[in-house]
Amino acid sequence: MKVLVADKFEKSGLDGLKAAGCDVVYQPDLKDDGLTAAIRETAADVLVVRSTTVTAPMLEAGALALVVRAGAGYNTIDVATASKRGIYVSNCPGKNAIAVAELAFALLLALDRRIPDNVAELRAGAWNKKEYSKARGLFGRTLGLLGYGNIGQEMAWRANAFGMPIVVWSRRFASANEKVEHTPFPMTLARSPAEVAEKSDVLSVHLALTAETRGLVNAAVLDRLKPGSYFINTARAEVIDQAALERAIRERDLRVGLDVFASEPKDATGAFADAIVLLKNVYGTHHIGASTDQAQEAIAAETVRIITSYKDTGKVPNVVNLAKRTPATHMLVVRHRDCPGVLAHVFDRLRAGNINVQETENVIFDGAHAAVARINLDGAPPEALLKQIQDGNQDILDLHLVTI
Repeated sequence: MKVLVADKFEKSGLDGLKAAGCDVVYQPDLKDDGLTAAIRETAADVLVVRSTTVTAPMLEAGALALVVRAGAGYNTIDVATASKRGIYVSNCPGKNAIAVAELAFALLLALDRRIPDNVAELRAGAWNKKEYSKARGLFGRTLGLLGYGNIGQEMAWRANAFGMPIVVWSRRFASANEKVEHTPFPMTLARSPAEVAEKSDVLSVHLALTAETRGLVNAAVLDRLKPGSYFINTARAEVIDQAALERAIRERDLRVGLDVFASEPKDATGAFADAIVLLKNVYGTHHIGASTDQAQEAIAAETVRIITSYKDTGKVPNVVNLAKRTPATHMLVVRHRDCPGVLAHVFDRLRAGNINVQETENVIFDGAHAAVARINLDGAPPEALLKQIQDGNQDILDLHLVTI
């Protein structure tokens, strides 16, 4: 199996792929037309990327069967095109959660104690204990979390250790009456992002970017924050209404810590211009939330596990683009002798009847003399077709149709 790694990747991961018997092509600087050409010329089965954008022309250029995003989000990959071409898309959820939570909490502490400003004045030769002795402190202040996936949960653990009450909104919770399981400390569940903002002294965003979350944190949410509140975003810039955030910073005196921006450069280094970082009380970092040695080693190991599983078993862990529900309306259950040609006969008759197979499973009984096939179909075969299937092969023992 040939694996094209088109981004910076840990040596441990490259060694792991080679040890698994993969033919590894490591070209970490590929992008745009160069990546499209490399996919075509290498005829790679698997593509591994981190932040590099994977477009439709790239997916259509070669023989890819699997794209692995060596990270949590996958909004940089054209998942729709991958699905149309039967290309698995997989990611590494949770492996960078601790790293991102650590940075989010670092930004929170920096906002409260104005650490960057302290450092800047000291480097400029100024001593200003009178000014920088002013701090609110975090103990007893409420942390609001938008999103309660792996990163949100890591944030909750850290906030609890700092003595901060926690209020959460997540799409996974149907109502504010639902309990959060496996949490050894109390939490309040809110019914909406706006309710979280209203109850919080600190609002921290940990939402994946989807069509539903794009622009979710808008003026209706930000205007519910108390004046002087803290706001942290280490998720995606597109989740926030940037104009509303800039207005809230000016008008409501928010202190803001950002690791993501609407106008980030495509490359790891380069010129950067975003007016929001020039505003008073805004601290920024360079989209480094997941960039710790620990996180990258964990992501590399998970990437190796995904590719090795696909190579050895044909199964892809963490796949994100399989249908949650197919168009199947009926299941044809065929009990048959375990002989060549039985399923070919069934499928041939279904094809002749213009009925599409959505999913199929063939289970073998002990001794391998008989089997049962469960075949999900996009329509109900008429009685005459069912009779043709049963009478047309002597190794079919029985069949029946189930509505699903």
